[in-house]
Amino acid sequence: MGEKRIKKEEFSLSGAELLGKVKELIHEGNVRRIVIKQDGRTVMELPLTVAAVGVAFAPVQAAVGAFAALVSNCSIVVERIIEEEEEE
Repeated sequence: MGEKRIKKEEFSLSGAELLGKVKELIHEGNVRRIVIKQDGRTVMELPLTVAAVGVAFAPVQAAVGAFAALVSNCSIVVERIIEEEEEE
């Protein structure tokens, strides 16, 4: 069985691009958490699980959309689950 680890990536976006990027990341399926930052401060954290994505996506989308309307620039930090194969 493969070992799991977390990989972090950071993207800088305009407020107009934020909602589209969050939707794209959620649909990828291997994203564990999305952290939205503005000026280096964490503004919103979105912990994602398989069950929560299907049930709670509408409120998340509304919250991210409202935030995106208020900001001009922000960044998001994405934590992905990476499965590594064990070598024999």
